[in-house]
Amino acid sequence: MTSTADRRIALITGAGAGIGAAIAENLAQSGHHVVLADLKLDAAAEVAESLVAQGLSAQGRGMDVGDRESIADTFEWVEQTHGRCDVLVNNAGIARTVAFVDYPDDHWQATLNVNVTGAFRCGQHAARLMQRHRWGRIVNIASTSGIRAGTGRTAYGTSKSALIGVTRQMAIELAEYGVTANAVAPGPIETPLSREVHSQATRDAYMRLVPARRYGTPEEVASAVGFLASEAAGYINGHVLPVDGGFVAAGMLAEF
Repeated sequence: MTSTADRRIALITGAGAGIGAAIAENLAQSGHHVVLADLKLDAAAEVAESLVAQGLSAQGRGMDVGDRESIADTFEWVEQTHGRCDVLVNNAGIARTVAFVDYPDDHWQATLNVNVTGAFRCGQHAARLMQRHRWGRIVNIASTSGIRAGTGRTAYGTSKSALIGVTRQMAIELAEYGVTANAVAPGPIETPLSREVHSQATRDAYMRLVPARRYGTPEEVASAVGFLASEAAGYINGHVLPVDGGFVAAGMLAEF
């Protein structure tokens, strides 16, 4: 790890794999010191080590986004270690696909706790540090499931809709401090999570509904996050950017 004194500090949750790891690499490549926070410390540390091996600046940190004290401890550590937090990417999330009438109450609660409440708490802690320097970027990883409903996604879709609402609330209340808050809404992306929860029927459905006729990559999501976290995006606030191959825009795709 190189000195962080002249670098902006970016904390990415759920950074041990998939989209989160790609976001961490993108921000590290653009000169940030990245803190990769993940429930699985070993995974976060491994990604951080790979970035350091490339000459980039990174640290792994164990954090449970579903636990209030774990979040508080992490941001206290960030403050004590670096004195600031300039970029927060709320990427950590959980999902389970179950029919609405059968959706288990415990997983409903767990999904909202991680995907919404965890992001809300991280946002509060990060914003307090950003206010001191009157500059900051918060990017919440929502989903097209928060814009368009999908079968079996009762908790996940609802949580991502709520996260979009939280994003707008952050945007209007933090703007006076030079802090922006935006959301990126990935469509179908090839990640360990999607490979776990997307059945072949789900994949076939996406191939019919996504004009690009493919799943996206974590790097494509990371590029959108990198832009929203940059100086160039300073007047973009409270918006949702789908990275979805045209899924949200599409209607009937039949040939004519």
